[in-house]
Amino acid sequence: MLSGIIIFIVFSALILIHEAGHLFAAKKAGIGVEVFSLGMGKRLAGKCINGTDYRISLIPFGGYCKMSGEDPSEATGGKDEINSKPVGHRFWVIAAGSLTNYIFAFVLFSIVFMVGIPTLSNKVGQVLQGYPAEKAGIMTGDRIIAINNSKIRHWEDILDSIKAGSQNGPELLVTVARNDKELDFRIKPDISEIKNIFGQTIRRPMLGIGPENEILSVSYGPIPAVYHGGKKLIQLSVMTYKMMWLLITGGIPVKGTVSGPIGIAYFIKQAASSGMIPLLVVTAHFSMALAIFNMLPFPILDGGHIIFLAMEKIRKKPLSVKVQDVITHVAFILLITFAVFVSWQDIVRFTPLGKLSIFGGSHGESPGPEAAGRLGD
Repeated sequence: MLSGIIIFIVFSALILIHEAGHLFAAKKAGIGVEVFSLGMGKRLAGKCINGTDYRISLIPFGGYCKMSGEDPSEATGGKDEINSKPVGHRFWVIAAGSLTNYIFAFVLFSIVFMVGIPTLSNKVGQVLQGYPAEKAGIMTGDRIIAINNSKIRHWEDILDSIKAGSQNGPELLVTVARNDKELDFRIKPDISEIKNIFGQTIRRPMLGIGPENEILSVSYGPIPAVYHGGKKLIQLSVMTYKMMWLLITGGIPVKGTVSGPIGIAYFIKQAASSGMIPLLVVTAHFSMALAIFNMLPFPILDGGHIIFLAMEKIRKKPLSVKVQDVITHVAFILLITFAVFVSWQDIVRFTPLGKLSIFGGSHGESPGPEAAGRLGD
């Protein structure tokens, strides 16, 4: 029950923030907003304020912001209607939803870095036999405190320093703390070919060490936290766009890669069971993903409406309502088809139905390359 409530709150927050962006931008542009709804379908409760019906509707997942003149059949040409406003104003109204989701993700990531993010320490938990670290004399229990004279505090620093140092020369100067002494080792990493999360083969320097299961809570002051929050958001955005490009070009399969509401609910539930910080991180991820997805240049989505605006700007007049309706209907069918496919994949992957042998659940899944890579850094 608690998990269901948390999932509902996260979904509602993301949708509410998105639609609130449209609402705020519309009000600033002088566009009338007839309905601001959390949920879809029949109106359950609400209050009318300054001409806007703020309501809660029957179907809990979803929401919308209905602007004056948005429906061509109801448009009268009034000055407060959306299509009576300049293209530039309409652009910001449409883009505002995704922009607020993106800002929300940035705020959440900044809060996480300020409160404290769980991070593996710099302590070596395993040394693989036959690999460079073992040959050089690195031992389990050593703390790596520097690589090429760059200070190390966390395991992520180790990964970054190995990668950066390997580009500057064949050997790394690794400094460890052992029994209150500092020891220096010169290690030449092995170069291993592995597959990353995009299914691409990459070359990666490896020492043959794995982290101790020692978790630190790393926190920053307000300004550094904002910096790290923005950095994390940009990194994930680049990764998301790269993944989408590979999906489009066939570099990675859609099956097992993309998740819909069922998969999102599953990840939220898993994160919630681990604590508040993981829940905030997952919520930030999905807020960012919602922003990026909605700005895709596909009809029905906000990005598709922006494409219509760009065409209107170039042609000096909008596409006819009939043409827009045809494009929208075709896009709607394609989007629903894709949603059904993704939802079915989520059901098979994340629900008890997927464990039935007729759906391939009895075969299990082998661990991905990242599981092995953890010990190979």
